[in-house]
Amino acid sequence: MMLAAGMLAVLVATGLMVARAVIGPTVFDRLVAANSIGNAAILILALYGFVTDRPDFLDIGLTYAMLNIIGTFAVLKFLRFGALGETGEEEEL
Repeated sequence: MMLAAGMLAVLVATGLMVARAVIGPTVFDRLVAANSIGNAAILILALYGFVTDRPDFLDIGLTYAMLNIIGTFAVLKFLRFGALGETGEEEEL
């Protein structure tokens, strides 16, 4: 029962995060909100796996966490340099 209440609380918090992602005045506010939504999704996966006695969901959550981190770094690099293929260093001719 308590785990179900925890899942409900995380879902409510996720709704607030979605509102922040939509309303956020800057791109960085939206990025933090999107990263928080990903973290909440990982927590929901872990809680659901614990409630249903299926530890496979923890592996899925860990994989999603790695993708969330890589996606965040990709967006930050794009915002910094304008393209994902550039290294950030100027080429000498």
